[in-house]
Amino acid sequence: MTFQADRHVHILIIGGGAIGTSVAYHLARDGAKDVLLVEKAQLTHGCTWHAAGLVGQLRGKRNLTRLMQNSVAVFDRLEQETGQHIAWKKVGSLRLAGSAARWSEIRRSMTQAKSFGVECHSLSAQEAAERFPFIVKDGIQGAAYIPGDGYIDPYSLTMAYARGARMNGARIEEGVTVEEIVVEDRRAVGVVTNAGTIGCDILVNCAGLWAKRVGRMAGVPLAAGVVEHQYFLTEKKLTLDSDLTTLRDPDNNFYLKPDTGSFAIGGWEDGTRGCWRGEPPLDFGRELFAPDMERLALFALPAADRLPVLNEIGIQTVINGPIPISFDGEPILGLAPELDNFFVACGFTAGIAASGGAGLALSNMILHGDAGMDLWPFDVRRLGAVQAQGRYLEERAVEAYGAYYKIHWPGEEAHAARGLRRSPLHEALGARGAQFGSKFGWERPNWFASSGETRDDPSFEGKPNWFDAVGREVKAIRERAALIDQTSFSKFEISGKGALAALQRIAANDLSGPPGKAVYTQLCNEKGGIEADVTILHLRDDLLYLITGSGFGVRDSHWVGRHLPADLALRDVTDQFATINLCGPAARQVLQSVTDDDMSNAAHPFLAARFIELGHARALAVRIGYVGELGYELYMPQAYAAHVYETLRAAGEAFGIADAGYRAIDACRMEKGYLYWSGDITPDYNPYEAGLGFAVALGKGDFVGRDALARVKAGGVKRKLCSFTVEGFAPFHGGEAILSSGKVVGWTSSTGYGYTLGKSVAFGYLPVELAGATDFEIEAFGKAYPARRGPRTLYDPEMKRLKA
Repeated sequence: MTFQADRHVHILIIGGGAIGTSVAYHLARDGAKDVLLVEKAQLTHGCTWHAAGLVGQLRGKRNLTRLMQNSVAVFDRLEQETGQHIAWKKVGSLRLAGSAARWSEIRRSMTQAKSFGVECHSLSAQEAAERFPFIVKDGIQGAAYIPGDGYIDPYSLTMAYARGARMNGARIEEGVTVEEIVVEDRRAVGVVTNAGTIGCDILVNCAGLWAKRVGRMAGVPLAAGVVEHQYFLTEKKLTLDSDLTTLRDPDNNFYLKPDTGSFAIGGWEDGTRGCWRGEPPLDFGRELFAPDMERLALFALPAADRLPVLNEIGIQTVINGPIPISFDGEPILGLAPELDNFFVACGFTAGIAASGGAGLALSNMILHGDAGMDLWPFDVRRLGAVQAQGRYLEERAVEAYGAYYKIHWPGEEAHAARGLRRSPLHEALGARGAQFGSKFGWERPNWFASSGETRDDPSFEGKPNWFDAVGREVKAIRERAALIDQTSFSKFEISGKGALAALQRIAANDLSGPPGKAVYTQLCNEKGGIEADVTILHLRDDLLYLITGSGFGVRDSHWVGRHLPADLALRDVTDQFATINLCGPAARQVLQSVTDDDMSNAAHPFLAARFIELGHARALAVRIGYVGELGYELYMPQAYAAHVYETLRAAGEAFGIADAGYRAIDACRMEKGYLYWSGDITPDYNPYEAGLGFAVALGKGDFVGRDALARVKAGGVKRKLCSFTVEGFAPFHGGEAILSSGKVVGWTSSTGYGYTLGKSVAFGYLPVELAGATDFEIEAFGKAYPARRGPRTLYDPEMKRLKA
């Protein structure tokens, strides 16, 4: 039955907070016609109206910082453009370090700021006190000052977005509640409201606190939670300079915004209360919760230690209201994979600060098919239905909220709601000392501890406690044999007549030829940007498997599904198969000892994929790997995984076989020059820039992105991904500035320690005119390390070991 609407619009936006009105403003400003925003109550009635309004630009990822920078650019022009006062106070921000570890974290951020182009200054405790005279200097190790930050009035900002939207032809209707979303053939064709039905070509979910509920109406699971957040306003007894900066003291867990004669002070305390499992009732409106003074004290008392004046004035008002926070604490943005026209912008804990950039990015996605930058850390497809489950989401959201101002150590792992998805080898590996991390709900072995090593002890500037343990695992991979549980790999089956031809039109590499092989390839967009980095297993012309990273399954399967003919089946088989990687120079001997199939190089060469009998089981043996050694990825039904592991472990004892984890994989792939999607390669880069031209088959016929890639190859690239080495250990974590003659010329994308080389390794893009030079510096924690650019593949460049 076709949906019959009372009226029809081209783009319908649900939600009238800062994000929704910003999207409407940017769409209309960019020429979109027939845009309608509906708000169930009044504009700002949700969480926008009670937001504090701090604006901070520097984030841990380059493109997230760009998003915040874009917001500031919008704020700088919005008042003049619309005539609406927005109370934008560009007074800067001051971030204090009250511990050595925090000062390391802040100095790392300041180093990144240099590559981001964000103006940032390092201050002493005395200089910090001069900028904010109310603080006591005790314990301050240093401070960062960012002059481009400040604060803004959320209500006025939203009204300015709304006015700008209307000025450019968009319509806004208040008091219109969406009660049902009608979906037909993978499209949201319209909504049922308390004021009639509305048809649409594009539906945009900017419903803030209600985003998860609105998503459920459309059959789209969203991992957007809701928790309580408190801040308080002091009595108006202070005399403040008009240009007094904002203040963040994360070690004392509070932020501060100057107000008229007072301070607004909030924090991010542990143990906040989750709300409604992320789905507030539709009739919840401009309401607050009763103050929780016990939780308030968790940041109010430390704030009084830093600001003694708080002991002399009282609290005038406590604001305790609901705010959105996603499963991992980052916003959720983009086209939902379940539908072809349902866009999402929700989960914004810092929604005021991000609103300008987010509105611009989503408008670009809707109108031009490209956000203008890679926003993978925000991407709706980084999360799935598993993270949207009510209790799981709420536990993680509460933890993410409480961690907002905690020190974010390199490689840190979540602690809440662990153990949801487990490999059949989980218990056995745990007994052998596996220290697990979490990825997309899976428990995965990061490293294996010896007796007495029981947990991660990370470090910013020194070696973490697992450094030597990972070195032992790398040594086993390079010299003997190792087993790695890779069951969490995302695995998809593509089947049906014409499956091979269809994937040929999606993949950049050539899949043709007889079945029984693995093909490494990128999936590119029409501009030649890398949307995915995958392995495709060609078993039959009507049966292929796509293998990708644990956290990339939703994204990559969505990309493939969008380009597959309707008569082909795409099926997620991740939970069906276990994956065990047997790797190392002794891998063939170990495997041959437990199978009657011929595993010689002639019978099973590099990239071959065939079924073999292994012990008493049967497995698909794929000769490929991510560590740069002879190896086999073995796929089998999960029921047989324990038997296969035990069989290989017993057979490998004579060869000194060891268990290895994902940190050893990462160290090995850095030495080998293997890249990581979302770090080294993204839609911002094409294969030729990344040194992956060998995986582009321009001569095979048409495929997605072919024309753009042909132009790139013919015209040459403007930047190249290069590898750098630093003698010994250097504290690199990614995002460091790359310097040439003291000038920033790039930034590191991936970093690690090459145990075989005895050197620190970094990847980063350089302008092509510099890519032939050898001597550079990489700056970390205020120190410049001499770095030598070397060949892309530092270990076994001729691939003799891989193809042995």
